[in-house]
Amino acid sequence: MRVSLFAFCLGAVLISAAPHAFAAPAAKTSSGTMVIVFKDGHKQVVNLADVERVEYPLVDVQAAGGEAGPSRGRFLGKWDCGDGSGGNFFITLLENGDAERSIGNVHGRWVYANGEADITWDDGAEDALRRVGTKWQKFAYSSGKRFTDAPANVTNARNTTQKPI
Repeated sequence: MRVSLFAFCLGAVLISAAPHAFAAPAAKTSSGTMVIVFKDGHKQVVNLADVERVEYPLVDVQAAGGEAGPSRGRFLGKWDCGDGSGGNFFITLLENGDAERSIGNVHGRWVYANGEADITWDDGAEDALRRVGTKWQKFAYSSGKRFTDAPANVTNARNTTQKPI
């Protein structure tokens, strides 16, 4: 009787400890790392020194009573923009971060930042495409100016792509 009671208690202890024995070890973190926890429960530690930037879609805060910003995909495509002198030109934004400007046939790079497309042109100028209220606008910054400075001009902008992502 003692042996079977001992075996029963030992079995109960082993069964109760089993989930802990097979659980994934806690991710070791330190300063300069980020832990990503996936839906299936596994974790991955990322060294922040290896990360250039983190991109993620904006959360739909409209359901919570706020105003949602546009997604990165909303900026992809060909934009018809004012040039600040009464004319128009085109800005094309590609998925890989390249940008093309029809004025002067200039190449550039764009990034999605703070709900807008920030474009830095190879000639030193910068443009930002932003939603202002219900309208889209292009904010132009001349060489040497930054996105935080006062723009040289602000004009209307329209994405001509049939269905931006």
